[in-house]
Amino acid sequence: MVDCGFGFQGSAVVGPGGLPLNYGLFAQTGNNITITNTTTESTLIDTGVGTLNVPANGFKVGDSFQGQFMGLLSSLNNATLNIKLKSGSVVLATSNAQTLPAITSGIWMLTLDFTVRAIGGPGVASIVSFGTFYDIKQSNSQQQGFSFTTTNSITFDTTIANTLNVTAQWGAASTSNSIHPDIFVLNKIF
Repeated sequence: MVDCGFGFQGSAVVGPGGLPLNYGLFAQTGNNITITNTTTESTLIDTGVGTLNVPANGFKVGDSFQGQFMGLLSSLNNATLNIKLKSGSVVLATSNAQTLPAITSGIWMLTLDFTVRAIGGPGVASIVSFGTFYDIKQSNSQQQGFSFTTTNSITFDTTIANTLNVTAQWGAASTSNSIHPDIFVLNKIF
């Protein structure tokens, strides 16, 4: 039995040196979330299979994960969007308000990578997180976007149960500001 983090314990495929290979933890199967015409911070994760939970004391130093989103995005010119990676109410990383150009039904992608650096309670535990958000311009297929990083060594706590969440928040309510995730997959990468 291999402890795989995020509450999964079971047999894992073993690679060179006896180390487990990368494997999936969660795949979104629901397709009902659209965050539009609101300034309320809202989850980007719909229902799915697998788990987003890590039990108390379930993390190990070096545990590394990657989450990937893909979906559709529309925004008014100069609309702002804030993306947050969270564990419960604890913010692991935030993009802060990012200004977007005018977009109509554009394809967006978000990759989140995070690694546990230390385990323990608040002030002892540490996690570093990176995010890269981009969309594809329809007029010329060019990528545009933003990235962000945060190291949380203050409020992250591995001694309690952790539940992953990713949220989005518009700076202004408009029916023209809309973000919809079609795909979200979470993998353990180390």
